[in-house]
Amino acid sequence: MNIKTGAQTTDKRDIIKWLIVMLLVGSGIVSFYYFDEKSVLIRVVSLLVLAIIAAWIASKTERGKYTLDFIHEAHIEVRRVVWPTRQETIQMTSVVLFMVVLLALVVWLLDSVLMSVVRLLTGHGG
Repeated sequence: MNIKTGAQTTDKRDIIKWLIVMLLVGSGIVSFYYFDEKSVLIRVVSLLVLAIIAAWIASKTERGKYTLDFIHEAHIEVRRVVWPTRQETIQMTSVVLFMVVLLALVVWLLDSVLMSVVRLLTGHGG
């Protein structure tokens, strides 16, 4: 029974935090356009400050913690990737470009043959 109560309070707290995040982001966007006569630099800096505060509050929710963990694990996986060398990249790109040109020629040839057959069957053309 205590587990449900703890989960409900966490959910209520998260909902309140998400409402605060939405209010911060919304007020930042509205104020950005409302204070149109002010300097763009001031408006952008204030919008970024509100966005950073909103992101910090969002990171304190369950979903935010899950997202930060996911980003951290994705960063670890990217470091594990064995990236191809420059020579391998150039060779594979050359193979792909060659295959694209070859396929384009085959499609063009097939289109020309089919167009000739249709003209012959329909009586159009010379």
